[in-house]
Amino acid sequence: MRQRAPVILVALAVLALVGWYVAFTVGVVQELRREARISGQMAARIFTTQGDTSETAGTTAFFELSREIIEMGVPVIVTDERGRPTAAANLPFETVTMEDPRIAEYIPELDRQNAPVAERGAGTVHFGNTPVVQQLRIVPVLQVLILGLLLAIAFSLLIGRERVTRERVWAGMAREAAHQLGTPLSSLAGWLEVLRESRSEQTLASALDQMQNDLVRLERVAHRFERIGRPPHREPVDVRAIVQRVADYFRLRVPSLVHPITIEVEAAGDGAYTVPGDAVLLEWVIESLVKNAIDALAGRGGTIHLRVAAEPEGGVRIRVADNGPGVPKDLRSRIFEAGFSTKKRGWGIGLSLAQRIVQETHEGQLVLAPGGGGAVFDVILPA
Repeated sequence: MRQRAPVILVALAVLALVGWYVAFTVGVVQELRREARISGQMAARIFTTQGDTSETAGTTAFFELSREIIEMGVPVIVTDERGRPTAAANLPFETVTMEDPRIAEYIPELDRQNAPVAERGAGTVHFGNTPVVQQLRIVPVLQVLILGLLLAIAFSLLIGRERVTRERVWAGMAREAAHQLGTPLSSLAGWLEVLRESRSEQTLASALDQMQNDLVRLERVAHRFERIGRPPHREPVDVRAIVQRVADYFRLRVPSLVHPITIEVEAAGDGAYTVPGDAVLLEWVIESLVKNAIDALAGRGGTIHLRVAAEPEGGVRIRVADNGPGVPKDLRSRIFEAGFSTKKRGWGIGLSLAQRIVQETHEGQLVLAPGGGGAVFDVILPA
C-alpha cells in the first residue's frame, strides 16, 4: 500500500486536472457563445446607426453599446467631460451612489485593462475585461500549480521507489549472505554427525578434508561481501579451475539417492581459459547459477551441465544448463530485476547481483540463452 499511495495520488491529481479542464472548457464555450451573440447585436447597432441621419443617432447608439457591454458582464464606469462618474455596472464591489470614492479609484484599473472610449457629448466609457478573459488569466497560474503538484508527487514517487528498492536490496543481501553461509554450515553440521556415528579412520580423514573445504568456503564468502562496493581486482583468472572447483564442491552436497542430481563439467577445445577479472566474484557468479539449477531440480532430480569454451574473438563463455522446468516465457525478461523471484521464499537478488558482477566488474554479459527444456545461462567474459 505504501508503494501504491503515490501512484493513487498522481492518478487522482490527473483526474482532477482533466475534470477541471473539461468543466472550464464547457464554461468558456458557453460564455463565448453568449458574447458572440451580444457582439452580433452590437455590430447590428453600429450598422443601423450609420444609416440613421438624425442628430441623436450617435448618442443613442453610444448608450445602446454601453448597455450591451454591461450585459456581457464587463465592468464599466461612465464619466462626464469633467471625469466624474455618471454610471457604473458590474463592479467588484457594491455601490449606492456615484459619489462612492471607490468608483473613481477603480477607473485607473479599468484603463490598464483597456483603453477608454470617449464620445463627444456623452462622456467616456472605462471598461475592463470580460469574465472569460479574467478566467483565462488565471489558467497559467493554475497550470503551474498543478504541474508543480504533479512534479512533487512524481518526485515523491521516485524517492519512495528508490527507498523501497534499497530496502529490498538490503533485505536481499542479508538473505543472500544467510544463503551463502547456510551451505557450508549445514555441511559442517552433517560432517560432525558423520564423525559421531563413525569411528573409521578413512571416514575421519575424509570428513576432516571436507570440513576444511567448508571452512575455506566460509572464508571466501566473507571475502565476497568485503568486495561489494570496492574497486574490483583485475588479475589473470583460470575460469576452468573455478568452474571445476564449484562443481567438485557441490557434487558432495547434492542429493545422490532420492531424486539424484548429477553435475557434469566440460571444457570445449584446447584454447586458453584465462581472462582478467576477480576470481572471488566470478566464483560467486558460478555458484549462484549452480544453486539456482539445484533449486530447479529439487524434488525431481536431473543433470546440471557446466561447459567452458573459448570464444573465437577472444574471451571465455561459461554455460550453466539444467534439464529442469526452465523459465516461463512471460518471466524471461524479468529474471534479472532486483527483487524479482520465482521462488516463494526468494528475494530476487542472486541473478541481479551476478549480472552486475559480470557486466560492471568484468565488462561481460550474463544472459538467459534461448532454448527449450531447462534453463541455460551464458556468462561471456572478454579477454
